[in-house]
Amino acid sequence: MTGTASELGTILKSLRTSRGWTLARMSQEVGIALSTLSKVERGQLTLNYDKIQQIAQHLKVPLSELFSSPEEEKAQRPTGLARRSISSIENAMLVETDKYDYYYLSCDLRKKLMIPMITRVKARTIEEFGDLLVHDGEEFVYIIKGSIKVVTEHYSPVVLETGESIYIDSNMGHAYLLADGCDEAALLGIASTGSDADDIILPEPISQND
Repeated sequence: MTGTASELGTILKSLRTSRGWTLARMSQEVGIALSTLSKVERGQLTLNYDKIQQIAQHLKVPLSELFSSPEEEKAQRPTGLARRSISSIENAMLVETDKYDYYYLSCDLRKKLMIPMITRVKARTIEEFGDLLVHDGEEFVYIIKGSIKVVTEHYSPVVLETGESIYIDSNMGHAYLLADGCDEAALLGIASTGSDADDIILPEPISQND
């Protein structure tokens, strides 16, 4: 599957129609504006991670369901350790936002305990970033390229360089920004939702020439 924001729209539409809901009903159920949902379904708009998680919580589906291709037959999560998924940036689901570009991996598996991603940091200032992100669970981020400025609700901002890492509670407002003088940052991370589907945050692929 070569994924884009349109994949997310297709998945949301599939979940909505399977319930027999109109867009207006979906908007009421998940707490997101009807016009926003309409644009997402048409692949004209993407959502931040916290909004995607909000939808999963209101629909009472594992977060991983929103990052799985609706067109492929998926097996339920087995009781034994039998599953495997091989993926790359070429078959990732790309969701682009003003804050980050997310590349969701292993979309051929449902009911994952982790959601692997590749994440590219885009915003340079908190004014450009907007409201701090807040969602359930915890997350670990490891900088594999560039440097970032981590802004959190209860701590002073900190700059992290390549090879450094941070572990935070995700329900504390947080933002990852490009550090001064840095044009590109790539982050490898792991986040848990505290529910049936835990997640991961990873970054943009690094050129072989780097």
